[in-house]
Amino acid sequence: MKFVVKLFPEIIVKSRSVRIHQLKRLKSNIRLLLREIWPAVRVGGNWDILEVDAGSECTPSVAAAMSDALTRIPGIDNFTEALEFPLGDFDTIAAQTCAAVGADLAGKSFCVRVKRSGNHDFRSVDLERFVGGALLQTVPGSRVDLHRPEQLVTLEVRHDRLFIVSNRRAGMGGYPLGTQDSVATLISGGYDSSVAAWQMMRRGVCSHFIFFNLGGADHERGVKEIAYHLWHRFGASHGVTFVAVPFEAVVEEILTKVDDSHMGVVLKRQMLRAADRIAAQLNTTALVTGEAIAQVSSQTLANLQVIDSCVQRMVLRPLITMDKQSIIDQARSIGVASFSDVMPEFCGVISRKPTTKARPHVVAMQEENLDPDLLWQATLNAQYTPIAALAEEVSVDRALRLPDGDPANKGAIILDVRHPSEQDLQTLEAPGFNVMSMPFYRVQTDFPALDQSKEYWLYCPKGVMSQLQGLQLRDAGFANVKACPASVVSAQ
Repeated sequence: MKFVVKLFPEIIVKSRSVRIHQLKRLKSNIRLLLREIWPAVRVGGNWDILEVDAGSECTPSVAAAMSDALTRIPGIDNFTEALEFPLGDFDTIAAQTCAAVGADLAGKSFCVRVKRSGNHDFRSVDLERFVGGALLQTVPGSRVDLHRPEQLVTLEVRHDRLFIVSNRRAGMGGYPLGTQDSVATLISGGYDSSVAAWQMMRRGVCSHFIFFNLGGADHERGVKEIAYHLWHRFGASHGVTFVAVPFEAVVEEILTKVDDSHMGVVLKRQMLRAADRIAAQLNTTALVTGEAIAQVSSQTLANLQVIDSCVQRMVLRPLITMDKQSIIDQARSIGVASFSDVMPEFCGVISRKPTTKARPHVVAMQEENLDPDLLWQATLNAQYTPIAALAEEVSVDRALRLPDGDPANKGAIILDVRHPSEQDLQTLEAPGFNVMSMPFYRVQTDFPALDQSKEYWLYCPKGVMSQLQGLQLRDAGFANVKACPASVVSAQ
């Protein structure tokens, strides 16, 4: 199995030196991520396409996992899954095509399309007609339809090689991750900041995460799920840091010492000040927020200008002109909406009559009442965690870890909490056990309706989602929840 990778078009128009740099980074990212799935993978090619060779021993399930991973690597416009052969004569090409796709064409209409690059003594249309005729004679019940075929047979001829394409998939687009300076994204757990972080990753920017805790352990746990999901699916080629800042004391002071109409603007300024200090520790170029024009009162242009003036570091807002529904739609497409849908709303301050046009001198007067040591102390107490370590964080303290189920208890029910797309890709097998699908975003709402006389074991591959969801169930009073032992399950 071979994957032929096409680059994001904006890469192709770059200068030679920039293009070489981006190609080198993209190959490195692909190699790093795919070798975790299939160590024997090789990545080659240059200039306009890359070739990912999985070898002849690659199984269909491994190839499917690699294909899924390629859709989530920034810098890839699209790619094809193909079988590669040396370019032979027409008879050889026809025989190879019949063997590769003939079984899928039985009883269907089809059309052959050929793409060529290089110098050849034949035209693409000549090869299309010859292979199409061979398929028509060989495959029972098949018929040619040049306009609306049920099956499209695609051949790509590249110089002296033939590729029989079995599938074409869209990539993430954008620039390879790591080709731009890093940033720090202020993440709250809502749709906006999550989509903003994803958009920066898509432009080749590594994003650290800064979380201001306003809602306690449950809030932090939920935001960690989102940050880990974003990094694991779209940015795992580069290590970043998750920073949790205890901000309850700062919020309390704002509530007691700042005029009601200016609370929102002052809170955002305090967050930016703290984030600016943390960003300096992370050596990042800019701060990123999920704000959009006029979405809430603090996001008018006048207020945003006042908010930004408290720091010199650049503040980027990739969603600045997007409407809320478009943001939610994009959150669903990248898989974070299912987290944000169940995330409780933790609002630091709610003003009855918030100002939409804050004046700098009035805001400065309000901030004179605040104790700067509180903000400084919050940044000193911030917890810095390499995001890859979030997968293991809950296991550091055994008191905060779900106990494993007893493999001898055949009456236990295994809850598969993976995302539906992961479940479709690999079926969970647990001989002797009843397996039930309950994606992580439905656990808190659907679990109470289950038969509570049973014992339930939560499963996900790395144990992150299962631990976080299970701990929340335990906090809610459900004692019949345990972690699924790795010894009883396998993904097929």
